[in-house]
Amino acid sequence: MTPDSPPERTVLKARLRRRGIYLLPNLFTTAALFAGFYAIVQAMNGNFEYSAIAVFIAMVLDGLDGRVARLTGTQSEFGAEYDSLSDMVSFGVAPALIVYEWALKEMGQWGWIIAFIYCACAALRLARFNTNIEVVDKRFFQGLPSPAAAALIAGLVWVTIDFQVQGSDIKGLASIVTLFAGLTMVSNIPYYSGKEFNLRRRVPFFTVLLLVLFFFVLIPSHPPLVLFILFAVYAFSGYFVKLWRLGRNKKNSETPGT
Repeated sequence: MTPDSPPERTVLKARLRRRGIYLLPNLFTTAALFAGFYAIVQAMNGNFEYSAIAVFIAMVLDGLDGRVARLTGTQSEFGAEYDSLSDMVSFGVAPALIVYEWALKEMGQWGWIIAFIYCACAALRLARFNTNIEVVDKRFFQGLPSPAAAALIAGLVWVTIDFQVQGSDIKGLASIVTLFAGLTMVSNIPYYSGKEFNLRRRVPFFTVLLLVLFFFVLIPSHPPLVLFILFAVYAFSGYFVKLWRLGRNKKNSETPGT
């Protein structure tokens, strides 16, 4: 059989197509990594608004790479490890450096310690997620996801800049939010993952309407404020779920057995 024969060409095309599909999710991961790196560079240059926006872009790209991999059936151990390294830059190092340069720098030694605590918590969060991925409840994350923690910090920076508030004026609040985001990442607080939501299945009209209003009305009306409120609510939602579970377990323990 010659290399130019139809079966040989078919096999070659299949190999090239397969390589292209595997490359696609990694391109999204690389783009997310670039957004995180860009956020760091802009923070070093004092362009904190661009830094915050870049973190949100990295978050969108990070969500797309996983979905593309699942839709094309191209999940791999390499892709998972590469995604974790990208997340560490975009949602660990970048937010820590942004909030340090923006507000915590004014606190001296305590400023970089708080920023490092967040960075270390992000690394621990990602390591725990990778090791527990097969044993945890798919419906809930264990601890605040690192993209949401990064979005909380980036949202704070973006919304305060939008309202013309200097980071040095609210360094106390910035330190509290940074510590809250970092420590919540390594906590056992449950956070809804949304993995049960599948657009390929039948979706209620009311749900579609809410999504349309959110993405095409609310966010465009005032992106910094809406995104910050959204991720602040999500960050506190885990604590409400935890309290609800504790209350339910206490009630069940007090109920006599049947």
